[in-house]
Amino acid sequence: MNNPFDYIPDPEIINEGESLRAYIDSLELSELPSERELFQSMREGKMLGILIALDKEGNKHTLRAFSGQIGNMGFHFDGFAEPVFDYLSPTGYFKTKEHEISQTNEEIRAIEQDFLLPYSIDLERKERKLRERLSELKERYKKSKAERDRKRLSGGLTEDELKGLIAESQFEKAEIVRAKKRMAEELKPLSRKVTSLREEIANMKTRRKRESEALQDWLFTNFELLNFKGQKRTLKDIFQSTPLGVPPSGAGECCAPKLLNKAFLNGWTPLLIGEFWYGESKKGEVRHQGNFYPACRGKCLPILTWMLEGMNIDPPLAEDNSSSISFTPIIIYKSDRFCIVEKPSGMLSVPGKGGQLSLQEWLRNELADYPGLKVAHRLDQDTSGLVVVALDEDAFSNLQRLFATRKIRKRYIADLEGDYREIKLAPSGVISLPLAPDILDRPRQKIDFTEGKESITEYEFLEVNGSRSRIQFSPLTGRTHQLRVHSSSSLGLSLPIVGDRLYGKRSLDDRLHLHASELSFISPFDGEHYHFKSDIPF
Repeated sequence: MNNPFDYIPDPEIINEGESLRAYIDSLELSELPSERELFQSMREGKMLGILIALDKEGNKHTLRAFSGQIGNMGFHFDGFAEPVFDYLSPTGYFKTKEHEISQTNEEIRAIEQDFLLPYSIDLERKERKLRERLSELKERYKKSKAERDRKRLSGGLTEDELKGLIAESQFEKAEIVRAKKRMAEELKPLSRKVTSLREEIANMKTRRKRESEALQDWLFTNFELLNFKGQKRTLKDIFQSTPLGVPPSGAGECCAPKLLNKAFLNGWTPLLIGEFWYGESKKGEVRHQGNFYPACRGKCLPILTWMLEGMNIDPPLAEDNSSSISFTPIIIYKSDRFCIVEKPSGMLSVPGKGGQLSLQEWLRNELADYPGLKVAHRLDQDTSGLVVVALDEDAFSNLQRLFATRKIRKRYIADLEGDYREIKLAPSGVISLPLAPDILDRPRQKIDFTEGKESITEYEFLEVNGSRSRIQFSPLTGRTHQLRVHSSSSLGLSLPIVGDRLYGKRSLDDRLHLHASELSFISPFDGEHYHFKSDIPF
């Protein structure tokens, strides 16, 4: 079977996907409310999955699935694989307990709105009035003190008059203390009520949290999946040894686990699998209608790794490093402090987990006299082009400072899928979008207006060749996958870079059409202006 995390969809899978898309499209005009609800949910954005499997008699079967659930219908819908674990039955344990927890939420809101808020407002109002009265008393006594000070300074007071002034001062100080005590006593009933309500709400929230955690634990313990060997394992057990420790929300509800579980229940052997997007992109995500995508790694990698044990699975396409690298790195300039290298597409900039030869390692072999050399910035594995390399630690610090202060200008050339004029894009402009890692689907990035980091790209379209637009990018920041997301996102250009396996369409015929073509900077070592260019290899 093809690797669900790195594949190019088989023509058979593509045909089945087109058939499923046509079926979903047809539901828009359906007279059945359930089918219209299905279409509406799909139009809002869903991942759809196709699995082709072989039974023991050698017959092929096609299974379909959608991620998550559809409106109020839970997981079930004719023609799609049923849930691995149907915990959404209205009368089942999960929904019953969920309803109880929701009732607790309503009770908390009712207490906060109907009791705590009014009592808190009354307490605040009364505190304000009493503070005003105390302030007025202090102001009056302040004037009295000033008058006593004036009398003492004027002199001529008898001993009895001085004693009278002292007694008056002591009385006023005592009266302020008594006023504070009276104030505290007046506030005590309301203050006790507010404190009691807050404690009651805190206890209810603690109970709600405990019940929610217990319900999640029940779900993870009862959510059993079947693997190729016929073994069963719960979500809780599968994720216990992962860095997360517990399953993330929605684990087991994606397309691939549903499809594989259904095939294994029937005793079928999976042959081909693929997942494609239908509808609009979810907020912040980069998805395109009809494009096939790998299974998500955060939720599905631990699950599918276990489910596919014992099966003959294709290795990830990216592991064939020798065939994906289009040429050997070329050192185009070298001084005693830095060098400029052309990195090929398919080569990592720095060592990674897969053991593939990286540009940095290659350079340390080529330039043995500089064992401490470091790549000063990184290009994505699939991106080719110019890279600045520091030959010693001090040079690395200086070059990093130039990048951090945006004093190194970079230009990239890319080919985008589509004619920019047809969707009325401006010939040039600036894209600014906050980017953040997609924690549950690394290494993908997403647009996050809450926690994302600023990413800015200047662009200019250069020409249109058939169904592709050539563009020049000048990134002002250096975020991971910045140009790829800015190109593909509907908030950017809505045109994926050709050959983009993460945000566009994976192709055997085309590498990623993104090349770092120019670098220019004033050297911190000799003050000279350097400008390097590289020919476009696609």
